[in-house]
Amino acid sequence: MFWDEVYKGTPPWDLDHPQPAFQGLVQSGEINPERALDIGCGRGENAIMLAMSGCDAMGIDLAEDAISDAKAKATERHVKVNFAVGNVLQMDRLFEEGEFDVVIDSGLFHVMTDEERPVFAWQVHRVLKDGGKYFMLCFSDKEPGEYELPRRVSKAEIESTFSPLFNIIYIKDAAFDSLLSPGIRKAYLLSATRS
Repeated sequence: MFWDEVYKGTPPWDLDHPQPAFQGLVQSGEINPERALDIGCGRGENAIMLAMSGCDAMGIDLAEDAISDAKAKATERHVKVNFAVGNVLQMDRLFEEGEFDVVIDSGLFHVMTDEERPVFAWQVHRVLKDGGKYFMLCFSDKEPGEYELPRRVSKAEIESTFSPLFNIIYIKDAAFDSLLSPGIRKAYLLSATRS
């Protein structure tokens, strides 16, 4: 599978620290110590950070290698995080409705196709409790580049995908940290609540 192949090496987003945008959400109190799910968690840095800040944290990813590395990393750091291999487009098979207070997404939404986006939004909505918070970091259409991937996303696309099911609190300019260009890749940070 494609994602397992990617994790045989070190993909550019595979940092040895959490994304600064999510660290900022914890520090500002936008993410509280609640039940939190990191979707597309990769090797687990953001989920581990959530657990270290007092959350009952869970991480899910399609890539089995990434999940085993995440489990090993959490054990090594003496942090309790539940990690599972799974498809975010089928979370209804894994989780109860309203199981989480917070869902975070670091670079997953922007790999979804146009057809997958409504399913993705519905799945995130379903696992959140009423009023639960969704925070998403994606590549912004302000990020230059001749490459098609990762796909650049506009504010209008974010709004049209999530506004039917969520109250959008803000979509603000942010930065994606990456091994290729630390802290300078242009991104959007979405804060939304399940309506």
